[in-house]
Amino acid sequence: MKAAVYYETGSPDVLRYEDVPDPVVHPKGVIVEVAAISIEGGDTLNRLGGVMPAVPHIVGYQCAGTIVEVGEAVTDRQVGQQVVVSVPHGSHAELVAAPVSSTWLLPDGMDLVDAACVPIAFGTADDCLFEFGRLQAGESVLVQAGAGGVGLAAIQLAARAGATVLATASSAERLERLAEYGLDHGIDYVAEDMVEAVRRLTDGRGVDLVVDSVGSTLFDSVRSLAYRGRVSYVGNAGRDDRPFDAGLLMAQNQSITGVFLGAELAHGPRAHDNIARLLREVAAGEVRVVVDSTFPLAEAAAAHAHIESRQAFGRVVLVP
Repeated sequence: MKAAVYYETGSPDVLRYEDVPDPVVHPKGVIVEVAAISIEGGDTLNRLGGVMPAVPHIVGYQCAGTIVEVGEAVTDRQVGQQVVVSVPHGSHAELVAAPVSSTWLLPDGMDLVDAACVPIAFGTADDCLFEFGRLQAGESVLVQAGAGGVGLAAIQLAARAGATVLATASSAERLERLAEYGLDHGIDYVAEDMVEAVRRLTDGRGVDLVVDSVGSTLFDSVRSLAYRGRVSYVGNAGRDDRPFDAGLLMAQNQSITGVFLGAELAHGPRAHDNIARLLREVAAGEVRVVVDSTFPLAEAAAAHAHIESRQAFGRVVLVP
């Protein structure tokens, strides 16, 4: 099969499009012929400096396609079924091996590109808002990086739940596009001070919850909180390794919760069932996947570079 691989970590140009051996099915797993690959934020971070279990390494968490082989111990999946897959690595390829527990059957007629973009982004956003963020109708939420995959999912889910939604983005144009997804107030972090803007937009109170996938914004996320406000901290896309002083939370009885969907998926069925629900809601048009652009798998390096340019609005997808 063909795959996007690399022999060392680094910038997008380490990616190569090469022939590699086909994956072997596990007795409790499936082989999926890949139709669409959603490039996740963790994919770019791993390519930049993550662990390489093998050389060459195939990066990638998530894809959707059709089952072409099932393991001998599998009873609840069949050849020909369409699924979305979440795996530790290996999605940037024409075929992917996955345990059955890491697959979701798609609702009838669901678009495979949409499906490829759902589990991580929507599952993470939902957990940040509700499972860990405890968001209630009538509260306010600030979504950092609103034009990203998690950001767009969080804006839609929070608005649907009856929250007032604020979000940051790098231009007024991107903020205007977010309005149709439920954004109430946009903050152009390039043109204005984010904390001052939050205080102005909330009459000095601050927000009840921040969803922060950027990391380098964590200090300002806390400064944007209301009394007893919460931060769902879900990533370090800004690649900031500065220590955070947790003592800043004490004066206003605030809290930060680290959120990692992968851990939830490993600790029981709740998160898996939640993603199945979100897939049904996307298929029904209740919430929407936003795709910025689609690249051939052979152009994975260009697709990764486009993401790192921070110009994408929504997901960037690879198609084998």
